[in-house]
Amino acid sequence: MKELGIDIETYSSYDLAKCGVYRYVEAPDFAVLLFAYSIDNGPVTCVDFAQGEELPDEIYNALIDPEVIKTAWNAAFERICLSKHFGLGKPMDPAQWKCTMVRAARMGLPLSLGQCGEVLRLDNGKMEEGRSLIRFFSVPGRNGVRHMPEAAPDRWATFKAYCVRDVEVEQALLAKVRRLEAPAFDEELYVADQEINDRGVLIDRALVDNAASFDRDYKAELLKEAQELTGMENPNSAAQLKEYLRRTTGMFYASIGKKNIDEIEESLTAWPQAKRVMALRREMAKTSNKKYEAMRTCVCDDGRIHGLLQFYGAARTGRWAGRLVQVQNLPQNHLSDLDYARALVKAGDLEEFELNYANVTQVLSELIRTAFIASPGHILHVCDFSAIEARVIAWIAGEGWVLDVFRNGGDIYCATASQMFGVPVEKHGKNSHLRQKGKISVLALGYGGGIAALEAMGGSHLGLSEYEERQTVRLWREANPHIVRLWAIVEKAAIAAIKTGNAVTIHRGITVGFRWGMLLITLPSGRTICYPRARVGKEYDDGWRGDHEVIEYEGLNQVTKKWETLRTYGGKLVENIVQATARDILGIVMLRARREKLPIVFHVHDEIIVEAPIDRPLADVEALFSEPIDWCRDLPLKGAGYSTPYYLKD
Repeated sequence: MKELGIDIETYSSYDLAKCGVYRYVEAPDFAVLLFAYSIDNGPVTCVDFAQGEELPDEIYNALIDPEVIKTAWNAAFERICLSKHFGLGKPMDPAQWKCTMVRAARMGLPLSLGQCGEVLRLDNGKMEEGRSLIRFFSVPGRNGVRHMPEAAPDRWATFKAYCVRDVEVEQALLAKVRRLEAPAFDEELYVADQEINDRGVLIDRALVDNAASFDRDYKAELLKEAQELTGMENPNSAAQLKEYLRRTTGMFYASIGKKNIDEIEESLTAWPQAKRVMALRREMAKTSNKKYEAMRTCVCDDGRIHGLLQFYGAARTGRWAGRLVQVQNLPQNHLSDLDYARALVKAGDLEEFELNYANVTQVLSELIRTAFIASPGHILHVCDFSAIEARVIAWIAGEGWVLDVFRNGGDIYCATASQMFGVPVEKHGKNSHLRQKGKISVLALGYGGGIAALEAMGGSHLGLSEYEERQTVRLWREANPHIVRLWAIVEKAAIAAIKTGNAVTIHRGITVGFRWGMLLITLPSGRTICYPRARVGKEYDDGWRGDHEVIEYEGLNQVTKKWETLRTYGGKLVENIVQATARDILGIVMLRARREKLPIVFHVHDEIIVEAPIDRPLADVEALFSEPIDWCRDLPLKGAGYSTPYYLKD
């Protein structure tokens, strides 16, 4: 036996979607119901644990044999559940597992087994009955009643057939997705990722519990005040609030959402009561503090939260996606007295907290990061790359002056503004007012974007007119001709590869090719990003470009969540290349941390958080960032960090 394909069905009274698999298996009633397997892609066998059947010794031995590779769709689920079922005391070694879902993601395919089967047009896809059968057998029914196999033998037989079919579908998918071989470093990175999720991160349970309670009780106070001011039963209702404002002020507001709440408040200066009502709505609508409840839901018996990050969760670039608490979008903290605020929350006195802070919900939001803490005898070393995307795009494009700024330790935002406006710019000196224009240009314009990209990055807050925004775009592009040229080079290479099937080498080892109906871009690291069913279409004259060719491919629409035909272009392809390369650079750092026994507990964008023994200095972590990487030795990289007992944004 070389490979064992597995799919299981389970039962737990804990909500898997909300608490994650590590907490899911801690339910007192957790059980593995069915275990279906295929040996070396042979016929599928289903073992009915729920009705007393036992796993053959040969299969159990294969589960713990490092020479046998175990495969599954979302293999982390099978690995954690089976570790619990067999009482192993710790998660099985992820090095012995290969995840078919990750392999599919590497080819730009969906993370859903059923959807992936549909996209690849398998003859026998996932059984549609599965969803209703899972609701019947795998989760508590009404009034918490659990349905046992004997209660519905026909449905149970179908459930077993469903489990068998899942293995068959997984094996059929595996035959297709294993064609793309991942580089060795990315296979090792998957193992490192699983170890990070297995390790988890400790949370300050007293802080989390009290913060969740504060948020709930304070919003109840706000609701009561809003009800008294408006006379409405539900001031959270947008329709009722619009009617209140019309009745009170005579003005009608088409929308009262987050985007225009500032504007509405300003328009209500003459009606202080109505203005207060809108301020109350703003605070009641703050959703970031729901993360405290999410933490309470998914924290495990060891006081740690596991499974915060999804390997290859982001399509094409391969970056991680946040799960459960969504650490990728934590609110920033700007409080100067974090220690004091945390102490007040941990003391549990909301009245005292309100006496110290006027905006309770905002302060609680700023404390969310600090809920992640180091265990006793340890410290958190937080370290990240500086301006990683700006460095990578300049390196790939050969924008020499930008690389020189980084090599000489300069301020890229000042240097960019100086290049754009032709005057010296210093952060706290000459022409310092131009630095912000340089900053927003660096952040917004590297991937072919124009005025809309500036606006999305907050350009309107600079008070720029449309003319000034156009001028900013023009000046940045004139200052970065090699980056602008890169957009066209990559687009032309992609069109040529799709049309001819011939690979085109660009620069820095980047190769654009076409195989299996996919547009393939091989990165400097050797990893490949994929665009399924790519083709070249024609876009007719839009008034300024004339008839031109466009690149189309199939992918998941992030808005509709449906598999659709999407379009891309040179700037977007460059964005994917740069972000994927930055991801690989961080991945190399993570592997170094693993080898140096510096345990990462989670990571956010280009930042790692290491829970180190108190005697391991920050310098050990910073050293991981400064060592050159073989495939980008001349890319000037810089990492810096800080040490803290709890997570924060320094």
